[in-house]
Amino acid sequence: MNQSSGAAYNEPPYLSVVIPVYNEEENLPELGRRLFATLDKLNQPYEIVFVDDGSSDRSWEIISRMYQDHSGQVHGLQFIRNFGQHPAIFAGFQAARGQVIVTLDADLQNPPEEIPKLLAKLAEGYDTVGGWRETRRDSFFRRLPSAFINWLMSKVTGVHLKDYGCMLRAYRREVIDSINQCHESTSFIPALANMFSRRIAEVPVRHEERTRGKSKYSLVKLIRLNFDFMTGFSHLPIHAVGILGLLIAIIGLGFGLFLIIRRFWVGPEVEGVFTLFAILFVFSGLQMFGLALIGEYVGRIYREVRQRPRFVVREELGNSGE
Repeated sequence: MNQSSGAAYNEPPYLSVVIPVYNEEENLPELGRRLFATLDKLNQPYEIVFVDDGSSDRSWEIISRMYQDHSGQVHGLQFIRNFGQHPAIFAGFQAARGQVIVTLDADLQNPPEEIPKLLAKLAEGYDTVGGWRETRRDSFFRRLPSAFINWLMSKVTGVHLKDYGCMLRAYRREVIDSINQCHESTSFIPALANMFSRRIAEVPVRHEERTRGKSKYSLVKLIRLNFDFMTGFSHLPIHAVGILGLLIAIIGLGFGLFLIIRRFWVGPEVEGVFTLFAILFVFSGLQMFGLALIGEYVGRIYREVRQRPRFVVREELGNSGE
């Protein structure tokens, strides 16, 4: 272990790197090797907080081995089951003790060698620095919904960022302390951090193809994340549905008046029945969408009222008393 770079757990380190892990046994050894090599070059005390999000492979065994080899620099948390990436990051934030906290995925698509670039930008006086995957190595069907989410989040939050989905991000201690005071069951961390940051910046970072393992974010999970963001940070969807409903009501009223006038001047037509059915289907579809959207907000209220924990830790390696 590099004692000059490590920090005993009774001395808070300068840097904490929080890494959510879910079935990444193929990537963890390479990640550890590259991450320790990168952080040792900083000549600052650091810690790495691995959060095993209920992996079913050997991920926790590998994390335990890294803890044994670097006991003063590695902190490990193991969930009892899979709670999701963002709850895992929340757990890492609560365990992290550094003055600067960096989040990083375990799949090596965001190279750990890019961390110094974020720290240099943060040293210019920024509170939050996000990575911007300038050249993404994902498929078109993965980039398209991400582009929409980035556009939507920029509009809703008022903070224009090119890449809200990049997990390689750096935060000051004050921002993390504010995030740790938020106890909602579901939240989107980059947007939440923006609420507590005065100065926010982005820096371009490399993005590499996944060479081992499988992506844990399917299209369904991206849509789910998008709904969590929209209903957690904005009333815009409800307002949009209300305005749309008002416009449709006005159009429907106008069309009804048109049919009445037409009946007096031209007479009824059998074909008009199909037009009415088509309009009815459109209205019914919009009503169902509006009810689903309202149900999403009600569901969030239900989850918050129950006050169930975001996560449950089965085992922990390393603690403040060590």
